[in-house]
Amino acid sequence: MIIKENYSLQAYHTFHLPIKSRWYIEYKSIEELKKILKEDLLKKHSFLHIGGGSNLLFIQDYNGVILHSGIQYIDILEEKDDSILLKVGSGMIWDDFVKYCVNNNWGGTENLSMIPGEVGASAVQNIGAYGAEVKDIIENVNTIEIATGHERTFKNMDCKYNYRESVFKKELKGKYIVTSVEYRVRKNPVFNLSYGNLKEALSNYDTITLQNIREAVMTIRESKLPDPNTFGNAGSFFMNPIISLKQYKKLQEKYPDMPHYPIDDKHVKVPAGWMIDRCGWKGKEHGGAAVYDKQSLVLINKNDATPKDVIELSQQIQKSIKDTYDITIYPEVNFI
Repeated sequence: MIIKENYSLQAYHTFHLPIKSRWYIEYKSIEELKKILKEDLLKKHSFLHIGGGSNLLFIQDYNGVILHSGIQYIDILEEKDDSILLKVGSGMIWDDFVKYCVNNNWGGTENLSMIPGEVGASAVQNIGAYGAEVKDIIENVNTIEIATGHERTFKNMDCKYNYRESVFKKELKGKYIVTSVEYRVRKNPVFNLSYGNLKEALSNYDTITLQNIREAVMTIRESKLPDPNTFGNAGSFFMNPIISLKQYKKLQEKYPDMPHYPIDDKHVKVPAGWMIDRCGWKGKEHGGAAVYDKQSLVLINKNDATPKDVIELSQQIQKSIKDTYDITIYPEVNFI
């Protein structure tokens, strides 16, 4: 177990803002986590559990305890003719797990290559990219209830997964800590090539394999998303809004080239990045923060940004989109 006081969090969130926490604790096992939850330190002070910090915006120093999982392993729980059930520690780097699956020719994670963060957060956020969502391969989510220290397993249906949503972000927010996730991956991969950019990128390959899909996804992401070590960022800052088909058809009359993705027979998803780009925000700066010049959906720490810089820039963008399209876009990033 690692315990630090007045600890810099600059390396523990991908915006890399100069933020500190009063205490920082990293545990290596479920037993250590249970012990921590009984300590007076957590009973007397606020605490926050973080993963890779890829979905966080600290708006000020955290005057409490930051908890972080150091539980890292991959176990095979079950093997069938067509699938493998893997149990993965919550502190495992997500992309290391994707690489492991692809190297073993097990399908299901390849479209989610290079998403920053850790395994525990994947189950909370329902991470998704290029036509895939992690909910489609999650079988169980193993947790510890913070109030009691009891272990509880949530089946997929218990997690109430939706677009970038889960029960852990809503009614059970702050009540459970994920210790491991069980994923069912396929021995005979079914390629998901529905996303336009990915299909186009794969046209450069002679054959379609899991490794080629992973490489194509990584190439696309690297061309659009900045390296957090160069420009601190949290990836996509805003969620793509879901609007009614009726509203979309009215907008389409004014903006014929407005892209959309059907959700059901009454709703569509509209790319927030497209709207932000069309409103002229790409490359615009506010203080030390900026909109990335290659992808309008990404806000970056360009020049020693403060939390205030990032917040004000995001609010200006939200107002611009609302005024132009009468659509409200919400941050995917959690403000702490």
